[in-house]
Amino acid sequence: MRPSSLFSIFTVCSLAMLALMALHAHHSQASGRNVTMARARLVREYQLTDLCLFTEARYTRNPAMADLFSAFQDHPASLEHFPSGSLVPPARPHE
Repeated sequence: MRPSSLFSIFTVCSLAMLALMALHAHHSQASGRNVTMARARLVREYQLTDLCLFTEARYTRNPAMADLFSAFQDHPASLEHFPSGSLVPPARPHE
């Protein structure tokens, strides 16, 4: 078999895979939209609040709703008690 024939077969297979990936993406986007709408209906129905990121400390559960000094409730220079505190940046004051 000539190298050009191998290249042609490779090109056709690659284009077929590309077409299948585009078809899969289109199908996933359509089904994802239905899932998003179902989740939005669930949130509206149960009147859920913001996402809970971590379950450890109250200042890492939802940084948007945390008070600024709860991380230092024991002492201003105290060490971090929970590992998630090193992953969440301090909340910025609202302007």
